[in-house]
Amino acid sequence: MLTRRTTFRLYPTPTQERQLFKWRRLHGYLYNAALAERRDMYKRWGISVDYFAQQNCLPAFKAQWPEFTVLGSHALQATLKRVDLAFNAFFKGLRGYPRFKSIRHYSGWTYPCKAGWKAQTEGKHGHLKLTNLGLIRMRGQARTWGEPTTCTIVYRQGKWYASITVKCVPVRSTQPGAVGIDLGCKEAITLSTGEQISKPQFIADGERLVKHLSKALRRKRSPNRKEGINPSKRWMTAQRRKSKAQQRVTRQRHDWLHQITSKIVSGNSLIAGEQLNVSGMTRKAKKGKRKKQKAGLNRSILSVGFATIGKMLAYKEAEAGGFYLESPTRKLKPTQRCSKCWELTPKTLSDRVHQCSNPRCGHIEDRDVNAAQVNLIWARGQELASLDVESPSSTDCGSMRQLGAKKRAKSQTKQDGNTVPLRAG
Repeated sequence: MLTRRTTFRLYPTPTQERQLFKWRRLHGYLYNAALAERRDMYKRWGISVDYFAQQNCLPAFKAQWPEFTVLGSHALQATLKRVDLAFNAFFKGLRGYPRFKSIRHYSGWTYPCKAGWKAQTEGKHGHLKLTNLGLIRMRGQARTWGEPTTCTIVYRQGKWYASITVKCVPVRSTQPGAVGIDLGCKEAITLSTGEQISKPQFIADGERLVKHLSKALRRKRSPNRKEGINPSKRWMTAQRRKSKAQQRVTRQRHDWLHQITSKIVSGNSLIAGEQLNVSGMTRKAKKGKRKKQKAGLNRSILSVGFATIGKMLAYKEAEAGGFYLESPTRKLKPTQRCSKCWELTPKTLSDRVHQCSNPRCGHIEDRDVNAAQVNLIWARGQELASLDVESPSSTDCGSMRQLGAKKRAKSQTKQDGNTVPLRAG
């Protein structure tokens, strides 16, 4: 059983929408209160407050503030878990220090289990039933439906959404083919067969529209909370137009990537890509190092969606029972290596044609096609039988499911009278 997520558009009545806004505001207050408690306790007394300490304070908190009772205990615990995940990411160096959330921009809340909600659908449209609110009409269609497990209510761009995770057994068809791919800015995807897939024109047009709206936005009076300056009405109108255009480009890119990756998976049971450190590739340039050119390159990389393509190919091949392998880029150097004689030929970004430096080979091929062929040759040389095709083991990220398992293990230890206390080491 795998977990897949499907997002439905919600259509609440005016009365239900007012209640949803109220609940979203309360969850935002709880998030900020939990963050303030952790910060103040550590600054004043040097005490580190963890998730369990804040969870145990919820009964007393709801007794003091009874308006939070209608939200449900599990949904409140999930909001506290958001704060805990934010601090864990900060301690690991993955993000900055957690900041307070603006109530007007707070995204929503999560039901981490089946309590408090019920999806009355078979995967296409239907209704969402929330405790203390009633039925909400929703529209959307899931590719594979199963047993609903969690539900996240999201408010974005004036619309309400329900993001539901389900346990299911997705099935996807494929063919016994093999192909290598190479990602680039000039051509989004290049296959080892010589086929090149460019970014659609409508995405480029949408990005130009966003740039135009951003330029118009800079001419309006922007807000400055520190100086007490409120935004002008024209700024707010321009901001809504820009956000709407950005969301449309995001949806178009996501839909295009799904279509392309599904087409590649349907014809090939073995796909060979390359390991790309997208976060490092899109890092800002240092001072005096052609910052504008680097910023343009970063936009091109993010516009194609290098990281998203690899993730989509990986899980779709797993559903189809195939393999998606990524070659070690730094060690293999597919853009420098010849696909015929395996000789390294140094190139710059301006060199778009591969011409082997080995006089006995002399292979000439398009740079991206040659790199895709090198990735495919490397993947075919691997021992597929020895690869672990099982789902990756869950890491200790402190999720709600892992916390529940820890609590059950702790409760079981207390019940056993003859257990030996655990010791470090």
